[in-house]
Amino acid sequence: MSFNQRDNLFAELRSDTTLFSFNDSVVDVFPDMIQRSVPGYSTVVRMTGVLAEQYAQPGTCVYDIGCSLGESIRSAEHALGGNTSSRRDCRLIGIDNSGAMIRRAKEQVQSESRIEWIEADALEVDFAPCSVAILNFTLQFIPVEQRLSLLKSIHSAMVPGGLLILSEKLTMADPAMDTLMIDLHHDFKRSQGYSDLEIAQKRDAIENVLIPETAQSHSDRLSEAGFSSSSIWFQCLNFASFIAVA
Repeated sequence: MSFNQRDNLFAELRSDTTLFSFNDSVVDVFPDMIQRSVPGYSTVVRMTGVLAEQYAQPGTCVYDIGCSLGESIRSAEHALGGNTSSRRDCRLIGIDNSGAMIRRAKEQVQSESRIEWIEADALEVDFAPCSVAILNFTLQFIPVEQRLSLLKSIHSAMVPGGLLILSEKLTMADPAMDTLMIDLHHDFKRSQGYSDLEIAQKRDAIENVLIPETAQSHSDRLSEAGFSSSSIWFQCLNFASFIAVA
């Protein structure tokens, strides 16, 4: 299968739906999958660049943690001047634990790109001083009991006034509203051309891999990790993006 194909990974009935992973098959269809599965994804990516432009400080790192194919860090690179004479002097670093994602991400950038790509487990990274850290739809794939440790590690590396961008799928505190949001998300996916079979099989494959939490849980954890303030800046259905200031 060539890259950037239409996502039909779950179109045929499977007798045993294996756990979801970011392997070569997923990488091949990832751009289509993410656009058709996450409402507001393009807005989050575009605004990541806008936020990076406002908060990135010269001489520091800008991290995209769980970068997948690097759309967010490329948005930041563009906003920070790319390789032009007016570029801001920051290190741009994309990190992902999927070798398939990192290999394909490198293929998506031009030779003059200054993005550094690292295949690594985010929980094992020794972060250098940074002014922007991006966690777009990444924390939800990390075991709940390890999420605070990662956020503390990021915060400890942040310079004063640094910014964390955290985008996540949410669960609602009110069970009735949670059910409504899940149903509306499925309606969104149907509107993007996914069948009921695809929706059901993807849900079964991912339910023990992607663990969503409430917005309050995220806000409380950000505070516990040391961030001085945080807020949701964008939400569409049960997908939201937070900003948190170090």
